[in-house]
Amino acid sequence: MQGTIDGFRYGAVTPVAAYLTACLGGALGLRCIVRSLVNEQSWKAGWLALGAASIGSGIWTMHFIAMLGFQVAETGIRYDRELTLLSLAVAIVVVGIGVFIVGYRGAGKVTLALAGGVTGIGVAVMHYIGMAAMRMNGDIQYRTYTVVLSVVIAIVAATAALWAAVSVRGFMTSLGASLVMGVAVSGMHYTAMAAVSVHVHGNRSATWSGDSPSSLLFPMLLGPAVFLLLAGVVVMFDPLLVLGDGEWSDRGSGTRSRSRSRRILAAEAPPEPVPEHGPALFGGPVISARPRQEDYGPAAPATRQWAPPPTSDEW
Repeated sequence: MQGTIDGFRYGAVTPVAAYLTACLGGALGLRCIVRSLVNEQSWKAGWLALGAASIGSGIWTMHFIAMLGFQVAETGIRYDRELTLLSLAVAIVVVGIGVFIVGYRGAGKVTLALAGGVTGIGVAVMHYIGMAAMRMNGDIQYRTYTVVLSVVIAIVAATAALWAAVSVRGFMTSLGASLVMGVAVSGMHYTAMAAVSVHVHGNRSATWSGDSPSSLLFPMLLGPAVFLLLAGVVVMFDPLLVLGDGEWSDRGSGTRSRSRSRRILAAEAPPEPVPEHGPALFGGPVISARPRQEDYGPAAPATRQWAPPPTSDEW
């Protein structure tokens, strides 16, 4: 018989938390990729890898936070540990492939289409590996056209994310791009979940292997969440990551303008009097000679000093 599916077991809590997690991973990833592009002296491969891991972890964490709200009324749900971990690895690897392609080859149309296609299909594969990790007293079935639509959304979302990664520079524009990425990734997930139907087996007493969502997903979500927190700390303590190329350049140019103004004022100041004496012996200090009298103008006439009047004896 057909199972009764509820994808919002906890109401709006899981969709909102999943969306915010996807936005956080996207924002951190975009800033790390920007850092590798605007500063040629930085370790480019390291920053690209950190950005890919941030985006991949954000997508994977979003998926399983949303899955916490998924239930089938007629059966419990468990998860296979190995397949769940494999889905995390796939998410990071496929995002890394796309990020490294555009990071080193730019955002040309062919390059962007290739990177977006690989990453989008990989994200969809990650989603369906996570679905394959589910264990229940029933069989999961999919509607083909909805699955195709979810893959198309994943490709479009991945392409837009990679374009933003190499084109967006300012902090606020990166934040806006990450919000759009969160919508796209969440939309892809719930579109794929709309394709799901469950055929429940008649034997309710049947047992199946796997871990319960609370015993598996909560501990596994802790790792990517801590990683995203650490990546956020890295972003907060790097001014170039926070400000971006434009704002950082503006501040640098302002500092250079002030220094240039000081040099101009120093050049326009009157020269100091030239010393009359030569260099002091034994490396001592040089003392400027006193200017000649004519440098000050004509000398003032001498004034008579007051003398007491003569006494009678002197007369």
